[in-house]
Amino acid sequence: MSDPGAAPVPTAEARPGLRPIGPGRFGRWGRSLREATLGYLFILPALAVFGVFVFYPLVKTVILGFYRTPPFPNLPSQFVGLSQYRSVISSTAFLESLWRTVLFVLFTVPIGLALGLGLAVLANQRLGGIQIFRTIFSSTVATSVAVASVIFYTLLNPEVGLFSYWLGRQGGAGILSNPTLALPAVSVVTIWQNLGFTFILMSAALQGVPDELLEAARIDGSGQWHRFWRVTLPLLSPTVFFAMVVGTIGAFQAFGQIDLLTQGGPSNHTDVLIYYLYQQAFIFNDTGVAAVLSVVLFVILLILTFIQFRFFERRVFYGR
Repeated sequence: MSDPGAAPVPTAEARPGLRPIGPGRFGRWGRSLREATLGYLFILPALAVFGVFVFYPLVKTVILGFYRTPPFPNLPSQFVGLSQYRSVISSTAFLESLWRTVLFVLFTVPIGLALGLGLAVLANQRLGGIQIFRTIFSSTVATSVAVASVIFYTLLNPEVGLFSYWLGRQGGAGILSNPTLALPAVSVVTIWQNLGFTFILMSAALQGVPDELLEAARIDGSGQWHRFWRVTLPLLSPTVFFAMVVGTIGAFQAFGQIDLLTQGGPSNHTDVLIYYLYQQAFIFNDTGVAAVLSVVLFVILLILTFIQFRFFERRVFYGR
């Protein structure tokens, strides 16, 4: 027990020169430092992986673009600065390859999104045996690019192909050998191979649409198309936006089906940007031009992704 006659102990408020002992400014700073150090330790393995396999190759590729590769491997590379970037970007071969890539993206991404969404809406109906169709529609997600290419290569074969027989081209020039039809044919293969992934995305998004909203719209007199356009599609917009971004990036990087079906032909009519890069790097052994094309492809995808997020995300409804 304290002595009632003892002098009171001055507190920090009574003595301005003293500060309370406890978790003050330095205590909070030390705790923040410990938390930051622990957080960096947790992400250090991921940073190491990204640094070795992503950031270092990217910097190395940019540097390789400044050097012109000689035709003979024994000769040293020559530093040419930005002149190689300018010559590659302004070349006719690059511009034509870029245009074919844009056409390929326009053929595959919008049609693939529309088909995936349409099949998901059909498979979302409450009908008996609809699970069978859901399994069929999503089955292509387990099909690799190589398997899909071999299947369509057989179907498009001018001698024994079923598609060639239906189109009346059996025994003549194959569809993949036609300069006009080759790129659309490769686009069809790409759409079919990616359709299962798009269908699963859209089906999962449709499961999250509240039934009470659709029922309220139906009671208000909205028709089926109006309910889809005004209620369902806005709620699906985040998934549609995600599929559009991922599909665009995947279309710019499409390689396997082109290599297996056409090898860039006929007459370079399917020589898209990524296949043109492959030819420069592994057929002509021109690592300098291949490095420039890699950097340009990275910049194009970066700009396209920024444009998509800048302009199309405004139309995305997140339900907030």
